[in-house]
Amino acid sequence: MNVLYVVLPAAGLFLGWTIRWLYARFQLSASEQRAERVKQDAIKEAEAQKKEILLEAKEQLIRERNQQERENRERRSELQRYERRLTLKEEALDKRTETMDKQDEKIAEQEKHLAEREKFIDGEEERYRLELERISGLTSEEAKALIIKDLENEAKHDAQLLLNKIEQEAQLSSEKKARDVLVSTIQRIATETTSDITVATVSLPSDEMKGRIIGREGRNIRTLETLTGVDVIIDDTPEAVVISCFDPVRKEIAKVSLERLILDGRIHPARIEEIVQKVTREISQKIYEEGEKVLFDLGIHNMSQEGVRALGRLYFRTSYGQNVLYHSKEVAMIAGMLAAEIGANRELAKRSALLHDIGKGAENDSDQNHAEVGMEMARKMNEDARVINAIGSHHNDVEPSCIESVLVQIADAISAARPGARRETIDNYVKRLENLESIAEGFTGVEKAYAIQAGRELRVLVNNEKIPDADVKELGRNIAKKIENDLRYPGRIRVTLIRETRIVEYAR
Repeated sequence: MNVLYVVLPAAGLFLGWTIRWLYARFQLSASEQRAERVKQDAIKEAEAQKKEILLEAKEQLIRERNQQERENRERRSELQRYERRLTLKEEALDKRTETMDKQDEKIAEQEKHLAEREKFIDGEEERYRLELERISGLTSEEAKALIIKDLENEAKHDAQLLLNKIEQEAQLSSEKKARDVLVSTIQRIATETTSDITVATVSLPSDEMKGRIIGREGRNIRTLETLTGVDVIIDDTPEAVVISCFDPVRKEIAKVSLERLILDGRIHPARIEEIVQKVTREISQKIYEEGEKVLFDLGIHNMSQEGVRALGRLYFRTSYGQNVLYHSKEVAMIAGMLAAEIGANRELAKRSALLHDIGKGAENDSDQNHAEVGMEMARKMNEDARVINAIGSHHNDVEPSCIESVLVQIADAISAARPGARRETIDNYVKRLENLESIAEGFTGVEKAYAIQAGRELRVLVNNEKIPDADVKELGRNIAKKIENDLRYPGRIRVTLIRETRIVEYAR
């Protein structure tokens, strides 16, 4: 029994191992068969792909061969067309050559005939010349000199007539062109006119608001004046308060602040300080934005922030009713047009013209004029030396060093003198007209003078007994010269003299 217990497990173990070995051999054999089948399938597939590739290559070769044959046929046909054209051209050239040869022969015969004819004419001409000398009693040289002198006198007369005609046409065309340029300038660059005043008026909803603006013991109005640096004038004017200040930026800050305080209704020192600070920041931002806007409109780049702010401050400056920033922009446009017309540096001319009044935007007060202040500002902004010269020379404080500086002077004069650009006060306007009339009336022989067309023309009535016709032109020239020396005025003044003789008789 013990032996049996030992043998049976051993036999079971051997039998299990044998079965597993047989199963493993079976699996191995099946795997080898599958691998063989996969190998055979792969070989067949590769051969099929090879055949397809070879077939496609043959088809591609056939297509390329056919394409090449078509191109060759087209080239051969094109060459044949060229050959036919060349053949036709050769035939045409041969015919033309034959024709030219025949014409050369005819020309040679004609030249021979002309030479004989010329020889005959020379003989006849010599015979006629001798006969003319015998009849006139003058040699050929004397006759030639006489003819040349007559021709010279006639040419001088014609030349003088031509010069007079050219002068008249030039005068007419120049006047027409000047009018066209003036009209074009007004149409293209006309800007608004503003009042050159140092006060601003703020409307009030009622007169009761005046007491709230003044505040207890005047603390509100003192706070506003201290923070803004202006004078707030409260008088008997109904529902209005006047703000006075020579600095337009401070005046604008005070005006906007007071308007907002009136709308808000809360008027006390703390609120005033808060509003003034806020408005000051807004005005400062507006100054920078106005400077950037004009630079963008003109296409000018690389301007320092100091320069942008100085340009923006010109937005609040006026000169003879003309906004200085708009005036500078207008001068830049005119200078750019002039530079483009004559071939000068257009960008330099525009930049110089835009900055020519930059000194008027300086924040600090100085004893120097605005051109000198502008030159200093431009140096600090590292501007080109030609720009600095243009700023300083636009009122002839320094000599112009380049053509762009001269263009800035011209553009500044055009902008300031064009109709509608500037506005004088009524007192200065009347005084200028009176001075204009008094200058003409100061000359002997002038009976009366009238300034018309807003001072652009002076109509002078001359005594016909004291001034003859020959002296009227000289009198007009003297009056115009005295006006140029004694008066300052924009543009030009036309002086018209009238001299006439009137005879009145009555038939009874």
